[in-house]
Amino acid sequence: MSWKTLRTVALVLPLLLAACVPAVRVKGDAGLLAAQQVREQALSGAVHWSLQGRLGVSDGHDGGSGSFSWTQDGERYEFVLRAPVTGKSFRLSGDTQGALLEGLDGGPLHGADAEALMRKALGWEVPLRELRAWVLGLRADGGPAEIRFGANRLPSLLQQDGWSVEYRSWDEARDPPLPTKVYAAKPPYKVRLSIESWQFR
Repeated sequence: MSWKTLRTVALVLPLLLAACVPAVRVKGDAGLLAAQQVREQALSGAVHWSLQGRLGVSDGHDGGSGSFSWTQDGERYEFVLRAPVTGKSFRLSGDTQGALLEGLDGGPLHGADAEALMRKALGWEVPLRELRAWVLGLRADGGPAEIRFGANRLPSLLQQDGWSVEYRSWDEARDPPLPTKVYAAKPPYKVRLSIESWQFR
């Protein structure tokens, strides 16, 4: 499977890239920010988890989508994307020592940095380091972050490191609640996750 196949596997992403009704976005007051801090403290120790769902990526011209799974085991991660038509997949795995990308024509690729490896091989801009926190609805370590909240008193928009992360829906039956639709954008790049299930270990 070539990198071009992955990039053009789906140019139309009806489930992930469709326009939605604008969300409520309220600047955080003391109460909302305190509640967010409680959420972050409760989830800060969650370093062993997995999720499944659908992923869409776009660079403003080309795009791709498919079902995906993401397993985080401390610093070790495994990210698998399956193309919807061909059924082919690629697997990105690694830890702080490096990354391995498998499933492409020409054999596996190694690199010191997962983000740089995906950018070089696929042309995808995916902020995996920050997304590890954002996908849980948390601020990532690093630069300052601004949060706005929805009518459900949960984050609706998180802006950090040049990315705007929209939270379109949450699983509020969980304690603490977890996002189920996470849309990250840093023009012209878009990364959109629709999460169908969460598991914690």
